[in-house]
Amino acid sequence: MGTIKSCRDPSKSYSNLRSPPPPPVTSSTSRFETINGSHEFKINGYSLNKGMGFGKYIASDTFMVAGYTFAIYFYPDGKCLEDNASYVSVFIALASEGTEVRALFELRLLDQTGKGNHKVHSHFLRRLESGPYTLKYRGSMWGYKRYYKRTSLEASDFLKDDCLEIHCVVGVVKSQTEGPKIYSITTPPSNIGQHFGKILESGKLTDVNFDVDGETFSAHKLVLAARSPVFRAQLYGPLKDRNTECIKVEDMEAPVFKALLHFIYWDDLPDMEEIVGLNSKWASTLMSQHLLAAADRYALERLKLLCEAKLCEDVAINTVATTLALAEQHHCFQLKAVCLRVIALPENLRAVMQTDGFEYLKESCPSVLTELLQYVARVTEHAVITCSGYGNAMVLDGSYVNGRRVRQRLY
Repeated sequence: MGTIKSCRDPSKSYSNLRSPPPPPVTSSTSRFETINGSHEFKINGYSLNKGMGFGKYIASDTFMVAGYTFAIYFYPDGKCLEDNASYVSVFIALASEGTEVRALFELRLLDQTGKGNHKVHSHFLRRLESGPYTLKYRGSMWGYKRYYKRTSLEASDFLKDDCLEIHCVVGVVKSQTEGPKIYSITTPPSNIGQHFGKILESGKLTDVNFDVDGETFSAHKLVLAARSPVFRAQLYGPLKDRNTECIKVEDMEAPVFKALLHFIYWDDLPDMEEIVGLNSKWASTLMSQHLLAAADRYALERLKLLCEAKLCEDVAINTVATTLALAEQHHCFQLKAVCLRVIALPENLRAVMQTDGFEYLKESCPSVLTELLQYVARVTEHAVITCSGYGNAMVLDGSYVNGRRVRQRLY
């Protein structure tokens, strides 16, 4: 008998053989929550319901929680014969047909003196003890046969002017099981702004022109009207401009109107420095100030908020006073609060007061100075500016120590 020779290469050990990969691990999560709803049931003329007899009830109007219908049942002479009408009974009943529901409940008899000493029976507080209650069919109910001794109730602050008020809360239990998403299709973000923007850039199908500071801009009436109620009134209202060949826009500079149109079509802010033609934060801030005023003029609230946020990020010593005046004039309360906090800091106040913008603030919005004094009085040496975006220290921005006024030219 011959010998058996191994076919394994002796240079390779068993340790080099790879073990099979572990099986994939999947997971799922079951989530339970309550969808809550409440109902107030007022019983006027309580005394007229005494003597109805046990098992006779007064029902509230039905109310809906999470797609299920419920009602409150009040038994003036009790629900059961053995109590001999010594107690009133209160229950929450399921009024939906052909369904079963698990829920948590709360009944509250309201103290009508205003002291807040309500009588509360809450299932929500005991859910770890017994869990939700199951109502299996229409008419099944949760509540208390001996809710309150009748003689005590009639002598209490819960009964006022022959009126009772009962408040209930129902929390319907809903569950959802979430597993791994095996298949998914990535959807692109909305690009409707790009489509409208390209229409503006193409110059095609325009039907209205604007003369702004000697420069002509073409646009589409429907787009402008859809975006701005002011343009809608100007172009389609009873007092609309008759000559849409060229509508003259007063008190606005061409770069500002160009930026305004960019937002209307693209739904985002343009590159401020590119529009102005100057590569500086100061120019960007000045543009944002003008654009905020234009947004307020044409009732473009989203653009107005975007400009507010931009000005908050770029707040600086030589522009903050002008920005504060602008915030006051155009009712930008968040931006105004930021500017007041910045100016009120001891290390900033003296420098701001030396700017031309502060002179403009005193002339145009003198009432703001009173608010500024109140801020200064509250600020201590260790005050911290919390507006995000401009860091812990203020810097001078631009070519001059003293900033220029708000109505500077943009080019």
